[in-house]
Amino acid sequence: MVTPAAPHRPVLLLGGRSEIGLEVAERLVRGGARTVVLAARRSGELTAESGRLREAGATRVDVVEFDADDLAGHAGLLSGVVAEHGALDVVVAFGILGDQARAERDAAHAVAVVHTDYVAHVSVLTHLVRELTDVGGRIVVFSSIAGWRVRRANYVYGSAKAGLDGFTSGLQDALHGSRIHLLLARPGFVVGRMSAGMKPAPLSSTPAQVADAVLAGLASGAGTVWIPGRLKLLAAAMAVTPRAVWRRAPR
Repeated sequence: MVTPAAPHRPVLLLGGRSEIGLEVAERLVRGGARTVVLAARRSGELTAESGRLREAGATRVDVVEFDADDLAGHAGLLSGVVAEHGALDVVVAFGILGDQARAERDAAHAVAVVHTDYVAHVSVLTHLVRELTDVGGRIVVFSSIAGWRVRRANYVYGSAKAGLDGFTSGLQDALHGSRIHLLLARPGFVVGRMSAGMKPAPLSSTPAQVADAVLAGLASGAGTVWIPGRLKLLAAAMAVTPRAVWRRAPR
C-alpha cells in the first residue's frame, strides 16, 4: 500500500471536541498541516478548540456542523469538505460511552450507543473511502480494548466497538494496495473527560499518549496500534480467559 506524504494535507476532525482527536490534530499541525476542519454539533461553540489549533500553528481553522447520528447528512458534509479543501487527513474521533446500567433497562438508550459508536462509523467510513479513492489519503479510526472481548460490565459500548473493530479490519483488507492508509487505534482505558469519575484500569493511557502512538503509526505506515503497546499481550490473555472467570471481569 502506498501511504501518501501528508504534512500539507488539511485535517478533518470528525468529533471536533474529542480530547484524543484534538491531540492528534495538534500534532499533525505541528508536523506541517496548516488547515484544520473541526466537525461537531454546535460547531459555533468551538472557539477554544479553534484557538488551540491556531496557537499550535494552523493558519486556517474552519468549523462545520456534524451530527454523527444524521446518516443522511454524511455524504453531503464530506463531499463539501473535500470539494473545498481537496485530499484530506481524516481523524474519526466521535463516539459516546453511554450508561451501561441505563442501557440494560432502556432499549432506546442501548440502541443510541450502538448507533453512534458503530452504525454512524460504518456510514462515515464508507463515504470517506469513496471520496478518497482517487486522491488517496489517511484515515484514523479509534476502536478500543473494550471491543476485543466484550465484558459483562460494559457490553453495550463494548459490542459497538467490537462491530467497529471488525468493520474497520475488513475495510483495511479491502483497501490493501490502494492509496488510502487506514490506521486502526486500539487504546485501553483512557483517562480523560469521557471516563471522568471512573477508576482507571490497568495499562491506562492519556489522550496525549494515544495521540503520540497514532502519529507514530501514521509515520510507520502501521495498520494497527495498541495503546500502550503492552496492551496487546493483555488482549492475548483475554482471548483465552475462561468464560466463568471472564463474566466477573470489571470494566
